[in-house]
Amino acid sequence: MTETAILAEELRKTFDEVVAVDHISLAVPRGTVLGLLGANGAGKTTMVRMLTTVTPPTAGRGVVNGFDVHEHPQAVRRSIGLAGQYAAVDENLTGRENLFLVGRLNHMSKSDARSRATALLDQFRLSDAGDRPVRTYSGGMRRRLDLGAALVSQPPVLFLDEPTTGLDPASRLDLWEVIETLVADGTTVLLTTQYLEEADRLADNIVVIDKGRVAAEGTAKQLKARLGDTVIEFEFAKAATAEEAAVVLGTTTTASTVVRTVMADGPTTLRDALNRLDSHGIVPAHVALREPTLDDVFLALTGANGAAQ
Repeated sequence: MTETAILAEELRKTFDEVVAVDHISLAVPRGTVLGLLGANGAGKTTMVRMLTTVTPPTAGRGVVNGFDVHEHPQAVRRSIGLAGQYAAVDENLTGRENLFLVGRLNHMSKSDARSRATALLDQFRLSDAGDRPVRTYSGGMRRRLDLGAALVSQPPVLFLDEPTTGLDPASRLDLWEVIETLVADGTTVLLTTQYLEEADRLADNIVVIDKGRVAAEGTAKQLKARLGDTVIEFEFAKAATAEEAAVVLGTTTTASTVVRTVMADGPTTLRDALNRLDSHGIVPAHVALREPTLDDVFLALTGANGAAQ
C-alpha cells in the first residue's frame, strides 16, 4: 500500500465561468495531518468534495488510499470517513442509534454495529448521553458524534471540512484532542479550517490556498520563517510618549500607546531599541517580543483583512 495516503495532481474544478480550484497538487503521507488553510471561497471545500468523490474534477487526478477517485470511486468511499462543517446526524435518533445505523449502512452485522457504536460512544466520551435523542445534545457533543459516525468503519483516511466551526473554545479543544488521538493511532487526516491556531496545532504540513491556487506550502514553522522577522511591541503609559518613542525608533504607532517594530534579529534589535529609548529618557511600560504567527503569514500571503474565514 502506498505511503502517500492522499494525492492530488493538478486538480482543477470549474463551475461555468468560475474557477474554484486551479491546478492544485498536494500529497499527504500516511499517518499525518495536512491542513488546508484559506479564506471562504478559496477552494478548500471543493478540494475535499473532489477527493471524496462527491464532485468530479474538471481536470487533473486524485488518488486516495491507492485508489483513483475517478476510476474507483466505490473503493475510495470504502477507505474514507468524511465529516463536514455541520453535524450530519439524525436529531430524532439517539447517539447510539445514529452510530448503529451507520454501521448497518456499512454492511456490518447487527452485533458488530452495536459493539462498534458502544466503543465509539466511549471513545468520544458520549456514553452517558448515548441513549438520549441527539436533539438534546450540545453543539460540541453533536460534532463529536458526527466525527464518531465518520469513523464507524474504521477508515484509514479521514476528511474533516472545518470540523470545529461554531464550537466554543472548550469544545474546540476537546475535538482537537480527539483528532490528535486518531492520528497517533495511524489515521491520515486532511483538515480544512478557518482557525489559524487549529492548523498551527494539528497540521504536520499546511497548504495555503488563495483564489483556487496554492499560495504557499510547508510546516507552520517554515511558513512563519518565510517572513524572516521578529515582532517587538512596546507599550507606553501615554500616547504622547508612544509617539515620541516611534520617532526615536523610526517606526509608527500601531495603537494609541503601542509601538511595533519588525526586525530580522529580534534579541539584538530589542537590546538596541531599549538603549536608544533609554538615551532619550523613555521607559516602556511593557515590552513583548514574539515570532510571526500564522495570522501574519496568512495576511502576507493573501492580503486578507483578518484571519482566515
